[in-house]
Amino acid sequence: MTILIQLAVALLPAILLLLYIWKKDPQNEPTSWLVKAVSWGVAICIPVGFFETLIDAAIFGGGDSSTLFGTTVRAFFIAALPEETVKLLALWLVLRKNPYFDEHFDGIVYAVCVGLGFAAIENVIYVLSSEEWLTVAIIRSLLAVPGHYAFAIVMGYYYSLYHFVDQTPKTAACILLIPVLLHGIYDALAMSGTANEYVGSIAFLVLIHFCIKMHKRARSRVLALIEKDQRMNSSSENERMKTTNYIP
Repeated sequence: MTILIQLAVALLPAILLLLYIWKKDPQNEPTSWLVKAVSWGVAICIPVGFFETLIDAAIFGGGDSSTLFGTTVRAFFIAALPEETVKLLALWLVLRKNPYFDEHFDGIVYAVCVGLGFAAIENVIYVLSSEEWLTVAIIRSLLAVPGHYAFAIVMGYYYSLYHFVDQTPKTAACILLIPVLLHGIYDALAMSGTANEYVGSIAFLVLIHFCIKMHKRARSRVLALIEKDQRMNSSSENERMKTTNYIP
């Protein structure tokens, strides 16, 4: 019974955020494609773990990484870079032949599905492996899972921007580099306490501020693309009405 409660508590944050972004979508995507995106997010957990182990061995070789420099390297190159890279690969696999990827906000919807599929499984692993599982679940529900949600929004935003508007190398690079940067900063702040207790206390306060700023920016990206799609759909509807009402 305890395991079922742990699973429910671990999965709930991702489910709530998925429902939130689904309700924000003016034109909901087919359920089968959303499930496919979430499934890809779940499936990539195994290869991500494999890549992280290889990179860890290559950089640290089993040595000590509990310094501030070591935790920062771990945050960016062992956590953020492989996780966001494989998430982007999964997003590309979902969208490359998706006939329903026809609006700007769709990029965010599918990216969030991939990101939260990954975050849900990661959360389950952390919660089930901790003796203080309830504390871990509460902290991660407020920080880690919403963090993956915000990283995904940024990735989806730039993916749509590149696909529909601006196919420049700069925009293409932003699809991966901005989520990696945000993820790396988040993890570096969160991990710093393992290297230095006093620095970790200060870093935790900075982390809270960083998360608030990041989520405000993510929300602005969500609203911007919804508004863009609404204007585009309104314009298309006006053109259709003009054509329908035209009398030669």
